[in-house]
Amino acid sequence: MSRSLYIPLLLLTILLCGCARPDALEEIQKQGKLQVVSRNSPTTWFIDKSGPVGFEYALASRFADHLGVEIQLKPAFSLADIFTTLARNEAHFAAAGLSLTGERQDVYPHSVPYYEIQPQVIYRAGTFRPRSVKNMLDMDIVVLAGSSHERALQALRDGGYPDLQWRVLTEPDSMELLEEINEQRADLALLDSNEFEVQQRLYPRLKVAFDLGSAQDMVWYLPPDADNTRLLAEIDVFLEQLQADGSLQQLREEHFGNTRIIPRIGSHTFTLSMERTLPKYRDMIEQVAQEFQMDWPLLAAIAYQESHWDPTAESPTGVRGMMMLTLPTAREMGVSERTDPLQSLRGGARYYKTLKRRLPDDIYEPDRSYMALAAYNIGRGHLSDARVLTERMGGDPHLWEDVLQYIPLLEKSRYFETLRYGYARGQEAATYVQNIRHYQGILAWQDIAAQQPLPPTDIDPLVPEVISAVSLKAL
Repeated sequence: MSRSLYIPLLLLTILLCGCARPDALEEIQKQGKLQVVSRNSPTTWFIDKSGPVGFEYALASRFADHLGVEIQLKPAFSLADIFTTLARNEAHFAAAGLSLTGERQDVYPHSVPYYEIQPQVIYRAGTFRPRSVKNMLDMDIVVLAGSSHERALQALRDGGYPDLQWRVLTEPDSMELLEEINEQRADLALLDSNEFEVQQRLYPRLKVAFDLGSAQDMVWYLPPDADNTRLLAEIDVFLEQLQADGSLQQLREEHFGNTRIIPRIGSHTFTLSMERTLPKYRDMIEQVAQEFQMDWPLLAAIAYQESHWDPTAESPTGVRGMMMLTLPTAREMGVSERTDPLQSLRGGARYYKTLKRRLPDDIYEPDRSYMALAAYNIGRGHLSDARVLTERMGGDPHLWEDVLQYIPLLEKSRYFETLRYGYARGQEAATYVQNIRHYQGILAWQDIAAQQPLPPTDIDPLVPEVISAVSLKAL
């Protein structure tokens, strides 16, 4: 070959090699990191006291373990942000509760389906309930911008309902849709069944009017301008294996199977537990409370709220024991066996006292104790966010009664997006603290009543009889 031909061919080869896209799977394994873009929401991923949790996080984490790499979550603040991140090749895939649509699949490679969701029309009880698309024509409807529901409405308009109108919200998740309906700023909202099931506990007056169309497949989307062939094949094999061995169904049950918060106790149940269960552990609880300089009714109330005084209790997220300790917390507190009631009580008491000690010095009792309880439930980071939000809203971040008013807002995207630690189950934390205060009051009153001296057998007829009524509710 002549030199005049060799040099152009060499330059062409170099140019082609330089333009070749790197293999995504090889890149992940080489860097040891899997980058996943997702939404910060209760159905995808968020941080609680045990760390990052959520259905999408759990599933993507399993895939990262499958590859032997670390997972790195990249937050997106709208549906458009998710696909922009993919278009820029800034994540290996999106795991964000995304349904499969024709428009999306024409642009973005996607995995095999791993979940099925049903689009639903949501309304507020006590208002007109539509039962068909025809009934929706004169109603104020809200949907998320860029969602499959927006495209479904467009298809309905084009297919025979030209008068159908709606408004779009540019929020990252469906909480804002539910807020619009709950506050009666809109009549109807469209969202997926799993999202509504998880969030309905916050909006008990909201109901399903009817299912809109057929169920849709949920998939992971990958960047359009990357060499995803091997990565996509690996994802599909992984998801199909989880489907085959039942692991996928188990994950769905853990995160969506019991989504509504069921009250842990009623007064009758608590009374029975005090009579039947507490006596088995009371001496142990009093011993540990004395060791850690705590009131025993407080320690007993925490243990009841956490586990119903059940040393074998276990949650879907892996917290275990009477004080429901995470594995990292148990290790930090010196607990080797979380289901051992004495170890669990000591670990929980030590953890509570540690949280209390780490609060700012200008938080005084009893607010200091209440805030430590909130941190026990949702973690110090989210408590800090709640205090920041309280101050922003004009409250006093040093007073629990003020923080109590605003901590539920950690569940609303318009607030948690502006905070460091994002979404948290704020309403659950508020209920958690108030329940413990209630149980502590009952236990303390019962203890005082049990230690009161018996009345004299002979009563002076000149002394009027006094009937003392104690209101447990006031405690």
